[in-house]
Amino acid sequence: MDIVTIIVALILVFIAWKVLVGLVKFGAIALIAVAAVWFVSQGGFA
Repeated sequence: MDIVTIIVALILVFIAWKVLVGLVKFGAIALIAVAAVWFVSQGGFA
């Protein structure tokens, strides 16, 4: 493998990692929001 191939592979891995972390963060925020709505709908804060 030449250096250009290695650099391209590293960039692709970096982009994929950023996307993955972004999805995990978004999923966690969505999960918290759904849990909060469910808690309120059950009369949790009443």
